[in-house]
Amino acid sequence: MRTPARRLFRPAALLAAVAVLAACGGNPTRPAPPPAVVAPPPPELKVGLALGGGAAKGFAHIGVIKMLEANGIRVDTVAGTSAGSVVGALYASGMDAFQMQDRAVALDESSIRDVRLFSGGLVQGQALQDYVNAQVGGKAIDALPRPFAAVSTELDTGRRVVFVRGNTGQAVRASSSIPGVFEPVAIRDKRYVDGGVVSPVPVDAARELGADFVIAVDISTKANGSAPSDMLGIVNRSIAIMGQRAGAEELARADVVIRPEVQQIGPADFEQRSAAIMAGERAALAALPVIRARLAEQALQRSNAAQRAATARAEREAAQARADCEARQGTVDRWLRRDACVQ
Repeated sequence: MRTPARRLFRPAALLAAVAVLAACGGNPTRPAPPPAVVAPPPPELKVGLALGGGAAKGFAHIGVIKMLEANGIRVDTVAGTSAGSVVGALYASGMDAFQMQDRAVALDESSIRDVRLFSGGLVQGQALQDYVNAQVGGKAIDALPRPFAAVSTELDTGRRVVFVRGNTGQAVRASSSIPGVFEPVAIRDKRYVDGGVVSPVPVDAARELGADFVIAVDISTKANGSAPSDMLGIVNRSIAIMGQRAGAEELARADVVIRPEVQQIGPADFEQRSAAIMAGERAALAALPVIRARLAEQALQRSNAAQRAATARAEREAAQARADCEARQGTVDRWLRRDACVQ
């Protein structure tokens, strides 16, 4: 029996239409696979140094800096409290550890001590201010080559104040004005005393300067069962006791804490400056393996985080490209070239 011509025509016409559509669409092309995601190298860790207070024991900071420099640990920012602010200001001015040691050896204690009898025998502090300004070449804090902060305590409110601009010597003087020994420093109608009252080792100030990794140097006086006999020792011990809890919490936020063995050095023992410097050297050398290990660990964490961020960004871009590709295709085109947008 013959098949009607109309029935033969329909399948043939459908096949012809499919062929035409396929010809119009061309051969499906698979996009080239995206290149491997390579994250840019993360920025280097910024290392900050937090130098604590401790009067004459502060010479130990010089020994710490000497060993860090000698072993390739670059310090980007420095914050100081009290004696730490003195060393920190000189270091931020561009001096290296050997230059600071030369200044320390040549320092005449009388050149930074100006007692005023009418104020009850308190040290005025102007001589210290002038000494620091002379050493840094008269530069303001914000003009020093290395970012620097001096931490002080506002006497009227008890709040922590961080000086990051203005007169360098005056900020150091405010940071170093031990209550009962130095006169409070008046700056713009406010009075300031030693930063050790609220921040014995200024870890937070170093972070605020932009440090990713903070090395803290703690030379604070520790209660050891014996009572100091001189007035400066009593005041220094009292400040240490007052700031003990806050100081411990702040020290816990450091990445590495270096504690030079300077407890045998009194706050007024300037003749033991060489012993303090050597104690700082020994403590820094002992801490070097920990510093290097933790720096490497944090650098790896930053690198991995950068790689994850780059991968996530590439995945978002690929998903958006696929969505855009699919939006440009018609229904029949997607049926005929269903893998054209596969990445």
